[in-house]
Amino acid sequence: MQVFVIPAFNEEENLPRLLHDLEERPMLWAGGHVILVDDGSSDGTVAVAQAYDGPVPLILVRQIRNQGAGRAFDRGFRFALELCDDDDLVVTLESDTTSDLDALEAMLQEARGGADVVLASVHAGGEMVNAGKLRESLSRAASTAVRVTAGIDARTVSSFFRVYRAGILRAAYTRHGDAFIREGGFACKAEILGKLSRMDASVAEVPVDLDASKRIGDSKLKVLPTMAGYTRLMARQVATRMRASA
Repeated sequence: MQVFVIPAFNEEENLPRLLHDLEERPMLWAGGHVILVDDGSSDGTVAVAQAYDGPVPLILVRQIRNQGAGRAFDRGFRFALELCDDDDLVVTLESDTTSDLDALEAMLQEARGGADVVLASVHAGGEMVNAGKLRESLSRAASTAVRVTAGIDARTVSSFFRVYRAGILRAAYTRHGDAFIREGGFACKAEILGKLSRMDASVAEVPVDLDASKRIGDSKLKVLPTMAGYTRLMARQVATRMRASA
């Protein structure tokens, strides 16, 4: 079974397009669930989700105020794990339609073949299209810095588009509790990957292009808060490695 966890913040225009894309690919969600975690949207995102009456098995989980991607993923993972057995798969992706659903079957195959985490990788055979030089440079710099400080053997550490084995997420919550996801912003994805890697999770990457032109509206990524999040994360990772080697 696949359970989707999709954070959304002010995606009123993109959400109908995402649901349409999912409707065209029922083999991805049949028998599973699609959990939309609204992160305190101030537009009509919630109304669009509540009005949806199509075939996608949509579950709306609401956060009353905007708390960031980390809190949205944490809420969504906890909800998903209540529905999942350990061998089920948890799919995360962008709500703005920039995640290429045509690549998901290859990612699921990697997970079914034994990978605990499968990354949609724009830096290992894929590419970022129409994303702007600043966004691409930030992504590459963050990937390099986090790989070095955390010792992660992966090229793309920040993408929302991933597949997790439910059992590895459950084990992470058992080990870390509420500290599993400490970063509230976009750096949470590197944090999650780092902690799962230190638990010896097997990680695979599938080349995927990210085309920002598919999105209606601006990216929700804020450069300065995201850089601050990566800085905090890397400082904690260095401290952890130093304690482990002491």
